[in-house]
Amino acid sequence: LGQAEGRRRRAGMRVLVGVKRVIDYAAKIRVKPDGSGVDKANVKMSMNPFCEIAVEEAMRLKEKGIASEVVAVSMGAQASQETIRTALAMGADRGIHVQTDSELQPLAVAKLFQAIAAKEEPKMVILGKQAIDGDNNQTGQMLAALMRWPQGTFASRVDFPEEGRANVTREVDGGLETVSLSLPAVVTTDLRLNEPRYATLPNIMKAKKKPIEKVTPEDLGVDIAAQIETVKVVEPPQRKAGVVLESVDQLVDKLKTEAVI
Repeated sequence: LGQAEGRRRRAGMRVLVGVKRVIDYAAKIRVKPDGSGVDKANVKMSMNPFCEIAVEEAMRLKEKGIASEVVAVSMGAQASQETIRTALAMGADRGIHVQTDSELQPLAVAKLFQAIAAKEEPKMVILGKQAIDGDNNQTGQMLAALMRWPQGTFASRVDFPEEGRANVTREVDGGLETVSLSLPAVVTTDLRLNEPRYATLPNIMKAKKKPIEKVTPEDLGVDIAAQIETVKVVEPPQRKAGVVLESVDQLVDKLKTEAVI
């Protein structure tokens, strides 16, 4: 009875989830000839894997009765709406698309989330710990600082022991750390938090009818000017071919003469 009452009290909790459109993890990355960045032409795009985990966790909170509404937020060009539709097919209730053709850096994304959170008043914002394109791992922490909210990063487990609080188990270098956060809060997801579901065909069809609100950075009053300049992007050096050795003695000799041991 106590758990049921707790769920009822938390039934109005809204959750914002960030979803980013990135180059698919299995696609081959090509650097532009001028070294100015990565060539995205004719490359498969998909939702950032850590964002998929964030959506899945939000949906599980809703299925447990802890959250009542899940709002998927994406920022970028028109094609970002495809990523929002994927989140809606996974079960999110509605989407918000901040439309811009400018390249967004982590601080700008955090400020945009801050503006949206001020309007939507969520009890929790769940983000992937990082995007696999930039690997910055900054947006969640920046958002928490801007909002002056507690944060639970690298989350491998999220529990709600009582009304208004969340326990987040974090993956740290020395093992696991559990922090207790007062809500509202920011949580960023690690790989072991959950296994994202696949969108079923009926839910994909339903997602087409779910609303997506379109706004611009200007509508939100946010300056998205770049603070960091990318000087040059280069491909990693080609890996040298392996050598087949005929004996342990040859291996030991190679280790002594060619490796640092």
